[in-house]
Amino acid sequence: MSFDMEMAQGKLGRVIAVRLKPGTDVLLGLQEACERNGINNGVILSAIGSLQDPHFCNPVELPTKAGYGYGETLHLTGPIELTSASGIICHDDEGNTNLHVHMTVTDRHGNAHGGHLVEGTKVLLTVDVILAEIEGLVMGRKFDEELEVPLFAPRQA
Repeated sequence: MSFDMEMAQGKLGRVIAVRLKPGTDVLLGLQEACERNGINNGVILSAIGSLQDPHFCNPVELPTKAGYGYGETLHLTGPIELTSASGIICHDDEGNTNLHVHMTVTDRHGNAHGGHLVEGTKVLLTVDVILAEIEGLVMGRKFDEELEVPLFAPRQA
């Protein structure tokens, strides 16, 4: 059996440890950390911490060729524990850094929530992140004409 896929091979390079401070927008802070360190091919290995009023979204059915996409932004209130976040650090054809980050959080009652991180999620006390650069491949992100959504497009360097 053969599966249809895009694939490229590389290796981990530099590893960057980042602490985002209270009030920082998590997505914008991660983007700035990547840009300051020249990382646009990479991965978020680990992220933990605490958040104030996180914003995220999840897939919903939409009238597109793909049949779905991200829905309305969801919002939790109060102090929230960031139990895990991971993602890929890509770039578009113009070289602009593009992060795709998913997170899992818990509220004060231990209820778990998760989804695609969006702007507006602020650090409460700290968000501790480990980023890794990937060498030897291109972590692209392109608009897929067939599905009408932007998608990960890895290729050999």
